[in-house]
Amino acid sequence: MENPSFIIIPATEAHLAYAETITTEMEESAKARGTGIAKRSPEYIKQKMREGKAVIALTTEGVWAGFCYIEAWGHGKFVANSGLIVSPPFRKYGLARLIKGEIFKLSRTKFPDAKIFGLTTGAAVMKINSELGYIPVSYADLTDDEEFWKGCNSCVNVEILKSKNRQNCLCTAMLYDPSKKAKTEEVALRTDFKKNIKLFERWTQLKKYVMLNLRKTKDKTLSLF
Repeated sequence: MENPSFIIIPATEAHLAYAETITTEMEESAKARGTGIAKRSPEYIKQKMREGKAVIALTTEGVWAGFCYIEAWGHGKFVANSGLIVSPPFRKYGLARLIKGEIFKLSRTKFPDAKIFGLTTGAAVMKINSELGYIPVSYADLTDDEEFWKGCNSCVNVEILKSKNRQNCLCTAMLYDPSKKAKTEEVALRTDFKKNIKLFERWTQLKKYVMLNLRKTKDKTLSLF
């Protein structure tokens, strides 16, 4: 496939027909990674489109290529850019970075004072977030809105989250705080991380190794009783 051209725009009612495809790809992608994301119905995705809280990527021929939406928590004090998905045929063209950039701009426009956060197991997403000004934080720095955390119940790793009293899991928490923009930009993306995404990959692999082995150890211990 030759390098395709993309159009990334705020999703509207004109894009409702893509909702089923988007939710199906979200679920399949989570299964392939062996991790989980909050399951969303086509109706939920349509609602985000109607509210103007999503961006969609299409090829210039009108083929669906990617999607991401905004969720607000804690009465708008926190915002999450959720459900980032790129259609498999278009995953090697830097589209995820372009979508993240557009949904970040939309979030800043709609919620200029909100803290923008994300939970991810993906090294590539961590790097993109860093480029936008996010920094790694503890789970305690995220929203305490129970509705947000309920979304983790559909994740295959939810038992790890519960065992850690919701203070840690396989996902890395990252946060953009507009009130600390200057400080955040200074520390957000280390020079060595700019040069080598493998440092992000090593971090995610290490965290996965530690967390999953702790769970296995706990299971083996419980099986003795």
